[in-house]
Amino acid sequence: MKKIITIIGARPQFIKAAAVSRAIRQTGAIKEVIVHTGQHFDDNMSSVFFKEMEIPEPDYHLEINSLSHGAMTGRMIEEIERVLLKEEPEMVLVYGDTNSTLAGALAARKLNIRLAHVEAGLRSFNMAMPEEINRIVTDRISDMLFCPTDTAVHNLDQEGFRHFNCIITKVGDVMYDAALYYGSMSAQRSEIINRLNLANGRFVLCTVHRQENTDNTENLRSIIRALNQIHRDRAVILPLHPRTRKIMAENDIHPEFQPIDPVGYFDIIELLKHCKLVITDSGGMQKEAYFFDKFCITVRTETEWTELVNNHYNFLTGPREVEICYAYQQLQSRAFINMHHFYGAGDASHRIIEAIS
Repeated sequence: MKKIITIIGARPQFIKAAAVSRAIRQTGAIKEVIVHTGQHFDDNMSSVFFKEMEIPEPDYHLEINSLSHGAMTGRMIEEIERVLLKEEPEMVLVYGDTNSTLAGALAARKLNIRLAHVEAGLRSFNMAMPEEINRIVTDRISDMLFCPTDTAVHNLDQEGFRHFNCIITKVGDVMYDAALYYGSMSAQRSEIINRLNLANGRFVLCTVHRQENTDNTENLRSIIRALNQIHRDRAVILPLHPRTRKIMAENDIHPEFQPIDPVGYFDIIELLKHCKLVITDSGGMQKEAYFFDKFCITVRTETEWTELVNNHYNFLTGPREVEICYAYQQLQSRAFINMHHFYGAGDASHRIIEAIS
């Protein structure tokens, strides 16, 4: 039986791994060993996802977090290498663009273990983003590149990947697989709409976690001012990481609404189903908004998901208060009409496992 090691560490990776791990279990032909780096370590950001989404408990939990990018990545490489030497897998599977992704990729490559990258080919073209560096390096050293969209394949073609010793495959988006599967059961698994007494379409769902927004107090202040304005018209629901909440308190940034604690995936799905629109700096949330037929305002100056911007489902405003509020007003009377299938047919996970097998 072929053995693969899956490296995960952050919320979006838990969602993606849930879909792929389920496909692995259904085949019965692959033994999966899960390594959790610990990058997201509090209960609401980590263990709750494993419980809710029925992901097998990690075989290894490295508990590496709360360090600088360099220190965190270095520690992860060291500990992942120990696991790889012990387990001797045929392949390492990494997801997305986090420090956990890069560390897993480098550890595998140094030991000449085959490497597969799920969500390959994404580019923001902003080298100031740590995630952009992580995804570029991981793509370049991977043996199998599983792309979610035509845009991702095109990016790799433009960078000359057809001349490298790798296999490029467009499979669709595993997050869409997860949205379809868990979306069918979220109403039975979540009580957040009733608990928060939310009316359908009468609130805006917001997430803010990117370093360029949370660590830049001018950006964070501008975003919160915009959300305060929007809240006067429609309730704002903002699940807030404790670190961001602390930054806001230390810098006298005061929302006129009450942020909530981080929530699980079923709660997020129900909030997406019932909100008017989404305001976010998350890459994953931009797609999740689209999956559930909601417009998205992205408080960044670029995005990896350009097909959503080009087709007017997603609107880039940066962190600027005036532009966020303007986009919000423009979307009040616009109908969401989904005529595209950017992210596949909901079978990306099975296509990945077929290719690996």
